[in-house]
Amino acid sequence: MKAIKTLIVDDEPIARKVLREELEQFDEVSIAGEAEDGLAALAAIQEFRPDLVFLDLQMPGLGGFEVIRRLRSRGHIPIIVIVTAWDQYAIQAFESGAIDYLLKPVSQERLAQAIERAARICHNPVVTAEQFANLREIAEATHNRPVRRIVAKSGEEYLLLNAEEVFAFDAEGDVVWIITAKKRYMATLTLKMLQDKLHNTSFRRIHRNALVNIDHIRRMSTLTSQRWLVTLSNNQEYIVSKRQAGAVRGLLAF
Repeated sequence: MKAIKTLIVDDEPIARKVLREELEQFDEVSIAGEAEDGLAALAAIQEFRPDLVFLDLQMPGLGGFEVIRRLRSRGHIPIIVIVTAWDQYAIQAFESGAIDYLLKPVSQERLAQAIERAARICHNPVVTAEQFANLREIAEATHNRPVRRIVAKSGEEYLLLNAEEVFAFDAEGDVVWIITAKKRYMATLTLKMLQDKLHNTSFRRIHRNALVNIDHIRRMSTLTSQRWLVTLSNNQEYIVSKRQAGAVRGLLAF
């Protein structure tokens, strides 16, 4: 199996050096070169045609997202792994077509996971075609399209969940949990931000601390004349606030 031709893009020389040394420990990776900014990255991609690019986001002149945007109009689209010190761009990164999102300093375990994902795509023509098709679909889609993917964090790893598999978002102080059938993950956005992004879907705010997918509601029970208990299909229970009770009851034809 041929090595994955890889390009490192970061405006910090120390960051490039550290990442290169880490990547050189993987036999399946071949370092094709480095680039210190976005324009240099586009030129290097054109010259070396790498399979994989480790791309920083915050760079002077041309940032990482602009590099991805410009790549869409070119013939060669490499696999993109974002490497950044900022955690708030995870959703935008995945929506742009990146296969992974690594936070600096990158652990060896997370780097190995990213390389494994890249290898599966690189050495599987069908998966590669699907990846490119996804990039084109994203480039052509309007900003008003329904949200299909939710970014979840589990430890140091970021995951992509389909919106329909999410039962609810549950806020506990500053932390928002993503509730699925059997597990929960940490969200990367606040509850208000999630509500805004999911406004045209089946998610409804039923309490200041809860955003629920009504497609997963199993039953509603009255607690008082102005209080309802919502039970989801995974038996998770939520109390509907007085403020939201009328809207939720009307929505479900109760």
